[in-house]
Amino acid sequence: MTSYNPTMIKSVDLVIVARWVLPVIPKNTVLEHQAVVVHQGVVIEICPASIVSERFVANETVHLDEHVLMPGLINLHTHAAMSLMRGLADDVPLMPWLEKHIWPVEQRFVSPPFVYDGTLLACAEMLSGGITTFNDMYFFPEASIQAATQIGMRAHIGLVVLEFATNYANDAGMYLEKGTAVRDAYKTQPRITFSFAPHAPYTASDATLSTIGTLAEQLDLGIHTHMHETMHEVQTSKANHGLSPLTRFANLGLLGTRLTLAHCVHVNDADMQLMADYGCHIAHCPTSNLKLASGIAPMAKCDALGINIGIGTDGAASNNRLDMFAEMRMAALLAKGQSGDATAISAHQALEMATINGAKALGLESQLGSVTVGKQADLIAVNMAEMVSQPCYDPISHLVYVASRENVTHTWVDGQLRYNKPESSTGVFSQGVFSEVEPHTLLHIAQQWHHKLSGAFSHRQA
Repeated sequence: MTSYNPTMIKSVDLVIVARWVLPVIPKNTVLEHQAVVVHQGVVIEICPASIVSERFVANETVHLDEHVLMPGLINLHTHAAMSLMRGLADDVPLMPWLEKHIWPVEQRFVSPPFVYDGTLLACAEMLSGGITTFNDMYFFPEASIQAATQIGMRAHIGLVVLEFATNYANDAGMYLEKGTAVRDAYKTQPRITFSFAPHAPYTASDATLSTIGTLAEQLDLGIHTHMHETMHEVQTSKANHGLSPLTRFANLGLLGTRLTLAHCVHVNDADMQLMADYGCHIAHCPTSNLKLASGIAPMAKCDALGINIGIGTDGAASNNRLDMFAEMRMAALLAKGQSGDATAISAHQALEMATINGAKALGLESQLGSVTVGKQADLIAVNMAEMVSQPCYDPISHLVYVASRENVTHTWVDGQLRYNKPESSTGVFSQGVFSEVEPHTLLHIAQQWHHKLSGAFSHRQA
């Protein structure tokens, strides 16, 4: 990464002057009336607003007099293209939801155009809600890459692996072959990184998982999978393998700092200690876990053991929102309610989970996750001027317990403004402006696929 000396640079790309800057690092830090200076996509200086004009001449200066400026949110677990299945089968338990609704729809409709359109729609929703990076897991990853690249978002692409055939591949070997080919083709693409994504322990054999572990080491890639999402999953694994899913992964040598585990709802003390000992990461998906009645993950206990916890929305088919503000609030409140400890998962911890912790899980903490000199300028602005946000004694607390994604007014990725909501607008993304796609195009995509999918399958289990 290029190093800049602020005392030598007078002409820069962008200066953002904000009422508050929340850098995330150091902890619990709130900077007031500061300017963040951006050049060539990188934060090169943070200084008092009163002196910034003495040191820099900017091509563009943005004044945010009643806003919080903070790092872009990192959605650590999602299936972006499933936005096209939002609300398709609600109020159904996980396995019937998958087996009777989602998998049949995927078998009939999933294709590169489906994935491209669904991912583009999801990216727009995420950008409008302050999400600048998402950790994806879905079929036809090249289509996901193309959609994320078009809209200018940062994507960590999971190379899906299953044992059974889908529209994308016939067997585990073909999934791996296709996945590694996509990684080779796009590994130098800006804002795109990769991990292997075996769908879940119950959809991957020991041989396949061992191969993934070897390839991940050789290619220096992470591993992203579902883990201990339901009690049924744990019980089935013990019946079939004599081991819990996590212990099975441990015996296969897969636990470690490159492993991100989505959900981790039904983990016991021994499981949590294993994750802590090996430095695994958790992608906590509180709303999806509640909606599918999977349970409440013991995140206060995991946090106490020092496990790195990020936050994910899961897919829009099971949430039904790609809304990290809602997830931050839910994560903090559930931890308190479950543990009986009002100090469990503080507002700042929830903010860390949605930013720097997600970056750590993806191996990107040196580039993302905080407003820090030398890091990429993935930044968002949150308007605190509305009546419901007044009075504001603590901006960090307000971000988690008061603010919503509707309060996001600006989203920058690499210092480029990708989403902006004019002051006079209301609502969410239909009222905002994207730099690379028109809102009416997104609505047309949604309507087109709704017409194709509606009526093809029952919306509810009979």
